[in-house]
Amino acid sequence: MEFNDSLSIGMDDFTSNEDLDIPDVLPMMAVRDVVVFNYMIIPLFVGRTSSIEAVNAAMENDKLLMLVAQKDASKDDPSADDIYDVGMVCMIMRTLKLPDGRLKVLIQAMAKVRISKYVSTSPYFKVSVDVMEDGESGKVTVEVEAMMRNVREQTEKIMSLRGILSADLMMIINNIEEPGRLADLVGSNLRLKVNESQRILEETDPVLRLSLVNDLLTKELEVSTVQARIQSEAREEMGKSQREYYLREQLHALQKELGDTDDRSMEIEELQARLKKKKMPKHVRKEAKRQLERMDMMHPDSSEATIIRIYLDWILDLPWKKSTKDVLDLAHAREVLDHDHYGLEKIKDRILEYLAVRKLNKSTKGPILCFVGPPGVGKTSLGKSVARAMGRKFYRMSLGGMRDEAEIRGHRRTYIGAMPGRIVQALKISGSNNPILMMDEIDKVGSDYRGDPSSALLEVLDPEQNSEFSDHYMNMPIDLSKVMFITTANMTDTIPSPLLDRMEVIRLSGYTLEEKGVIARRYLLPRQIKQNGLKESQLKMSDDTIEYMITHYTAEAGLRNIEREISSVCRKIARKVAEGGRGPYTVSKRNVEKYLGPPKTIPESELERLEQPGLVTGLAWTEIGGEILEIEVNIMPGKGKLTLTGQLGDVMKESAQAALTYCRSRTEDLGLDADGSYFEKHDFHIHVPAGAIPKDGPSAGITLATALYSAITNKKVRRHLAMTGEITLRGRVLPIGGLKEKALAALRADINKIIIPEQNKNDLVEIPEELRKQLTFYPVKNMDEVVKIALGGKK
Repeated sequence: MEFNDSLSIGMDDFTSNEDLDIPDVLPMMAVRDVVVFNYMIIPLFVGRTSSIEAVNAAMENDKLLMLVAQKDASKDDPSADDIYDVGMVCMIMRTLKLPDGRLKVLIQAMAKVRISKYVSTSPYFKVSVDVMEDGESGKVTVEVEAMMRNVREQTEKIMSLRGILSADLMMIINNIEEPGRLADLVGSNLRLKVNESQRILEETDPVLRLSLVNDLLTKELEVSTVQARIQSEAREEMGKSQREYYLREQLHALQKELGDTDDRSMEIEELQARLKKKKMPKHVRKEAKRQLERMDMMHPDSSEATIIRIYLDWILDLPWKKSTKDVLDLAHAREVLDHDHYGLEKIKDRILEYLAVRKLNKSTKGPILCFVGPPGVGKTSLGKSVARAMGRKFYRMSLGGMRDEAEIRGHRRTYIGAMPGRIVQALKISGSNNPILMMDEIDKVGSDYRGDPSSALLEVLDPEQNSEFSDHYMNMPIDLSKVMFITTANMTDTIPSPLLDRMEVIRLSGYTLEEKGVIARRYLLPRQIKQNGLKESQLKMSDDTIEYMITHYTAEAGLRNIEREISSVCRKIARKVAEGGRGPYTVSKRNVEKYLGPPKTIPESELERLEQPGLVTGLAWTEIGGEILEIEVNIMPGKGKLTLTGQLGDVMKESAQAALTYCRSRTEDLGLDADGSYFEKHDFHIHVPAGAIPKDGPSAGITLATALYSAITNKKVRRHLAMTGEITLRGRVLPIGGLKEKALAALRADINKIIIPEQNKNDLVEIPEELRKQLTFYPVKNMDEVVKIALGGKK
């Protein structure tokens, strides 16, 4: 690396070049950021390997070395094209080797030469040169004398303005009478750009060279005068504490005076143009303009300016008045919904109703729907389907495990790294103010010291309030009334009641065996064949095989596990095809175990059911659908103790106590001694199998009572009968929930008779008609009716 450490000018103490014998071929060294003029003595640091080689070669011969400026100072290894043609032949006066391996050399410029030919470029440049003689200046005319005097005066003014005026240098300048030498001396001290200094060097006519220096001096004097004025003005306005700001203002004003536009001004102009084009409410535009004015007044490197810039970007990126046009063709919407999902008629009807209302009333607010159902029934994918049917943008955000209220409302801008909430981010990403925003797993929102996100959702999911939703970061009302919110949950128990009240709950029950078969055939199998790189002709799978896989390899209300099993079959066939097999491969009930192993589950319908007194089948609801609940009661001599096993919850234990109390109140009906001694001389043990699984809830009340009644009377319960309902001490049967899921569980277990509470009769409408035809329901008001149906054979 070479740079001029300090620029020195000598006039009378340099070696005369009148008798200098310049060889035809010289070593040449490229220098950066400096142009060497005639009569200069200058120290240089030499660091590049090729440059050190050139200096050494010169020292070994006649100490003559050509110095020439390179066009681009950033290039460490310049080629011949990167170097100017005109330079100076210099005499190396002294050299000093530094500890880091570099050389410090003192050189004196001797003669101006032009490169005629490059002899070699490695290990250093060797060039053939032609000496450039200055033209005759002739007699100094009045015009030339005036120019020389002007050059001297302007040089003195510039040095005075810059604070580097030297009496010795000015004495030398005033004593020079030759135009060429004056031009060289002044040009070397002007701090010009390399290309401008090179222009002066290459000019051989002394008068023209002086004229060129005079023009550059005039420009530099203007710049220096403006700079001095700026310094004076800035010094008056700025204090010591704002020194950095003052320096940047100085630069800004200088660039403005020269007509150059800096990046800061361009940024402000760009933001102003974007703000002018953007459609937004008046109050938003007013706030954006205010923030832009603040930003323009601030120092560009201040942290506050960065915060405002990011805030303005958010304002300009949000779709305040940009909407997508709804597709209000009901027939098309129905076609899309039917194509993407099988069944789910209730939800499809609700979406079509919304579109119909939207068609008649454009200003209707977006509904807030909550899809509740077991995992894998298609809640999330249904949201995408709705968006496609309506022609809206779709954005999904997961609320599962969210514990920070700022995730919804955002952080205030005073915090480091503050951001808007997920709602505002969704609007920005979707690019419209009326997307379909799906909030997954709303039943799994938590709360801690950072706040309760479900409380923040109360404003978001309220059509009467969300037209002026307040985000802490944006700090201005945001209209969410056009957004269609869809939430999903596996259960409603954990959703706070005020939040649940704001949503229209639509329940998705599990699929029947027939529905699973159709969905697997139409959707899951083709999708897995495609994803695993197969062709439909390479895999044959009958409907019976799919049904067998559903019943013997999965036990779920949804479809995720059956899709995994189909995917497993496809992967194994894909391996065969990849190994050279041609197929087609047929998967049947006989060979499915070869792909999936032995069956993972045994259908309830294939289990051997014992028919003994004290054994009753109940129905339970879980997050993943309906389940069969077997209840066993055994009676033995004792002292009237009641034992409960099977990981029962408190509510279920209380139902068992109520069931026993009911049986004790029916001593005569049971044919026992009226004094009640039977219950004092016997112990009762109630057990619910699958003891490792926790169980709770009141809906097994009548099942527990029937099991006790059956065990005491030693009568068997009717075959293919199940029951559900809550019991009171007086034997009344109270309603329960999840009737459809429980009915599906009964069908899977080959049970066709179900005892239900009288008040649940209206819920039968939710059960598809084809299922209702396969089942017989017995609505009951009290426990006496249950006993007659279960043990007495009442129709």
